[in-house]
Amino acid sequence: MTFHVTLEKSEDGWIVAECLALPGCVSQGRDEQEALENIREAIAGWQWAESQKR
Repeated sequence: MTFHVTLEKSEDGWIVAECLALPGCVSQGRDEQEALENIREAIAGWQWAESQKR
């Protein structure tokens, strides 16, 4: 499954990644690559948590 994410540089220089399709699914990294790696983990965690609700 493909999710679109937004990347935005924060005031402190970190890159914030957010998956708008998954409410509350946000992560960050020191650079774009790290932010993308971290949001992939966050998406997997979000999906797992949702599966546990059923």
